[in-house]
Amino acid sequence: MTTAIDCDYTIEGAGPPLFLIHGIGAARDAWRFMVPALQEHFTVISYDLRGHGTSPLPGGEFGLDELVADLERLRRRTGIETAHFAGHSLGGQVGPAYAMAFPERVLSLGILSTAAFRTQDDSAKVWGVVRAMEEKGIAQVLETLTARWFTDEFIANNPDLVERRLKQVIDTDPDVFMNVFRIYAGTEMAPWLHGVTAPSLVLTGENDGGCNPRLNRLIDAALPDSELVILPHYKHSILVEAADEVAANLIRFML
Repeated sequence: MTTAIDCDYTIEGAGPPLFLIHGIGAARDAWRFMVPALQEHFTVISYDLRGHGTSPLPGGEFGLDELVADLERLRRRTGIETAHFAGHSLGGQVGPAYAMAFPERVLSLGILSTAAFRTQDDSAKVWGVVRAMEEKGIAQVLETLTARWFTDEFIANNPDLVERRLKQVIDTDPDVFMNVFRIYAGTEMAPWLHGVTAPSLVLTGENDGGCNPRLNRLIDAALPDSELVILPHYKHSILVEAADEVAANLIRFML
């Protein structure tokens, strides 16, 4: 049985509703650089996934179905009937899964920096990170991920923002962090993605290693109604490093 959790959330702005779904070991503040632009056009609902930020810890292991149930529970609590949804990384898997379960609720999707159609090699790499964290500890492996998330220039010029992101991961309950990482590694949208009928913006960074243009082209090809945007130069942390460009693309596509 799928049990939903009441996640903490924030509502800002006015206009059509837009739910924002963050990624692994993050929180609703992952969208903080984008919300000022988005709230000029949307009623923006950002929330902390279960076990993240200020949302309650789950009682045990959970999967993608529980994250979808949490989002539907949040929609019901806000009283919003239909909305736009945008998710980053793990959130980019939650959004389409929600659209499959509740298609009548979804006006459009933003699928940002996520992965599907992984090859055996792709899967081996992401599961390799999971195993390394299980064996060596999250903190020991985390430093190696920094260069996958941010460009070299951003790391050099914004050490405070990079350190804040790393600290956010470390401060996340380790069982929850590993749980969501396994969901991200083990979710394969390829078998059902063609059933997502909502207009979808598929967007990633040119140099995102795990959620690269090759995979995002396949995501775009599988969706019945989609547009693909590859942001030159950027890696995985586009919500921080390319906030203005991501927000502008969402506003253009959804309105």
